[in-house]
Amino acid sequence: MRVLLTGGAGFVGQWLARALLARGDQVDVSGLGDKLSGPPVLSADERRRVRWMAADVRDSEEIDFAIERSRPDLIFHLAGVSFPPDAERSPTTAYDINVLGAVRLLTAVRRRRAAGDLDPVVVVIGSGMQYGQHDVSEMPLAESAAQRPLTMYAASKAAQELASLQFFRASGVRVVCTRSFNHSGFGHGAQYLLPSLVARATHASRDDVRRLALGNDVIRDYLHVDDVVHAYLEIAARGTIGEAYNVASGVGVSVRELAANVLLRAGMRAHISTDPSLVRATDIPVLVGSPAKLMRDTGWVPTKTHADIIDDLIHAATD
Repeated sequence: MRVLLTGGAGFVGQWLARALLARGDQVDVSGLGDKLSGPPVLSADERRRVRWMAADVRDSEEIDFAIERSRPDLIFHLAGVSFPPDAERSPTTAYDINVLGAVRLLTAVRRRRAAGDLDPVVVVIGSGMQYGQHDVSEMPLAESAAQRPLTMYAASKAAQELASLQFFRASGVRVVCTRSFNHSGFGHGAQYLLPSLVARATHASRDDVRRLALGNDVIRDYLHVDDVVHAYLEIAARGTIGEAYNVASGVGVSVRELAANVLLRAGMRAHISTDPSLVRATDIPVLVGSPAKLMRDTGWVPTKTHADIIDDLIHAATD
């Protein structure tokens, strides 16, 4: 199978490329620049086996060229502004990339489909943050829950999904969307919660670690990135076209619990405290997704634990 990954040089993109290579697919990766950048998830051999194509989702001609060169049977659309503070700093950029980037991609697919040239399945990656704040009694959230995005990032992802599914409803483009909840693992950027906690616990000496300051003690739904990419593969193969799927575990864990587990598994001791400067007023207290629809339609089940995520990050940080 020929597969095109937009934004494939990033954290999840490289994990997905590895899984696709392992099953024998031709993998084309498009993104900014002229080579695979991002965190070093792929081995040197895997990097050689991936075909790189420079393409900016803000440029329709570059998207057209990538599709023409790849001629994919399947597209995973991962390109986007993925770090929420970046979206807050530049909302117009976030909307241009996250929303209009998907529109440009799907417009190119629609045109080729209408000409009888190509008809790929397009998996558009969204976020559990699209749901916004709901009462704890509603957790875990099913796909039928209202979307009430609170941040620029979440709003751009909700708009991306709305625009993407319109291409299916109006033109028959084979789109399926995800609402992916938190995930981490080896290669995840240091600016995100779990890698940051691991770095702070492992980069200090045992005598120096006395206090681990946190912001909001929110509850989130975490998966290992390996389980996430296998969910994407199952959605592409067995998901219902024109639908959205939560990619979630259905189990919530607090930031404080995660921090305590990081310290335990790193063999460190510290007092966990709250730093008011790290507290964000718009943080959603509890956000947990139901994987029932994904499991029912595809047979997917997660195989890894929070401890597996933390251990992978610790091994990466200390190798």
